[in-house]
Amino acid sequence: MDDVVDYLLSGDPAIRWQVLQDLTDASPDDVAAERARVATEGWGARLLSEQGPDGQWDGGTYRPGWVDESRPFFDAWTATHFSLQSLAEYGLDPASPQAQHALALVRDNVRWEYNGELYFQGEAEPCINGIALTTGAYFAQEAAPIARTVLATQHHDGGWNCWDDDAAAPGSFHSTICALEGLRAWESRAGATDEMTAARLRGEEFLLERGLFRRKSTGEIPDLRITLTSSPVRWFYDILRALEYFRLARLERDERCAEAVELLRAKRLDNGLFRLENNHEGPTLFDLEGEHDGFPSRWVTLRALRVLRWWDAP
Repeated sequence: MDDVVDYLLSGDPAIRWQVLQDLTDASPDDVAAERARVATEGWGARLLSEQGPDGQWDGGTYRPGWVDESRPFFDAWTATHFSLQSLAEYGLDPASPQAQHALALVRDNVRWEYNGELYFQGEAEPCINGIALTTGAYFAQEAAPIARTVLATQHHDGGWNCWDDDAAAPGSFHSTICALEGLRAWESRAGATDEMTAARLRGEEFLLERGLFRRKSTGEIPDLRITLTSSPVRWFYDILRALEYFRLARLERDERCAEAVELLRAKRLDNGLFRLENNHEGPTLFDLEGEHDGFPSRWVTLRALRVLRWWDAP
């Protein structure tokens, strides 16, 4: 384990501070000092430098400004929405001057292509709103309108679905995890309400009663890609993302996660690392060093080890 930790600590500050916090006995002061580097070094500083004076990344909110909307849709990760998600995943300190500056530009200037609303007012799709709500909560922004929209778009089965606004239609894994992450983060930021807690618990049951990766009706795996590890997660669902969520939401552990945990555990290599198995294709502003499909990944290893540490704790 020491060799694995040493390898992780040789990576970017965005990874190092989380390793110190989650996998070692480092002091809070040491963790905070390493976290502060995210704003000035490595991926965090590089991503902050890509923001335009209008608050946008790559000229757009959900999609970059250069996209031709008349052509077939494809995923792109360079615009404002996913850049903010990455900054939160890197752990950029919300109180840092760099974060304060960047978020003020977004808050006051950036509007959704879909409805023209300011970014922290939200748009319509649950998966998009869930990520924006997580970001808003993380960076202490006033995102209550997004929370209300997420609550209003929950389906009868407890899930959410970006592709069907009929509440009687089945929810999807992808939309549900985004909405759940947003609601949990917003509860932590703004305080829980009975309505929000009830919605979150119903959403958690949607995943748990499916064992995190199976159809409720047949027990089949609907898409093998949700059993593969990915990072960054973007809007996609997989078992590692779900287990990371329940690591935070269900400290006491729920046995319905057990099969997914063992599936994750079996992916561990002889050297203690975990591979990046499913890279989500699309343009990026820059490559993350050492994070390539099929190769050991510091991000995946960090996230998998803290899941196993949670699950295996006495």
